[in-house]
Amino acid sequence: MIYPIVVYGHPTLKKKAQEIDKDYPKLDELIESMFETMYDAVGVGLAAPQINKPIRLMVIDATAYAEDEPKAEGFKKVFINPEIIEETGEEWEFNEACLSVPGLAEYVFRKPNIKIRYQDENFVEHEEEHDGMLARIIQHEYDHLEGVLFVDRVSGLKKMLLKSKLKDISTGKTKAAYKTTLPPVKRKR
Repeated sequence: MIYPIVVYGHPTLKKKAQEIDKDYPKLDELIESMFETMYDAVGVGLAAPQINKPIRLMVIDATAYAEDEPKAEGFKKVFINPEIIEETGEEWEFNEACLSVPGLAEYVFRKPNIKIRYQDENFVEHEEEHDGMLARIIQHEYDHLEGVLFVDRVSGLKKMLLKSKLKDISTGKTKAAYKTTLPPVKRKR
């Protein structure tokens, strides 16, 4: 099942996601649908809050970066209840985009090395270290679980300059090549 992706301004994107356990209803179906949704939207990662599910679940398939980053070849994973326990190194800048912020890409600084603890789809616990593009993709999706978008990481001045574009996204004036869900309309009293 392909889910619509919630866009900038939707309240679910600003909430800290909740942990889940192996009894979460239809988890296998949800994971399969998240990969299907991500591929349909031509993304490399998708966090559950992006499909309006405020839970600590994200999926990544970094294969699209394999030509430039060999470690990305076959890197397809499910992260349940992840926790980044360490970020190290000198921050580096990369032009990021996001399915929840269609039509917009901006340079974001992130640390190049991470250590992450998470459970896989079978609730087996893992602790891994990643660097470079894999670390960046994981950090980007992890941010969604913390209620943070990549545009929250740009400078205050840059965010001010993006204000009208972000408003256009939140009101549906910016179209995506995939199904989206706009934020609820705020009614004036």
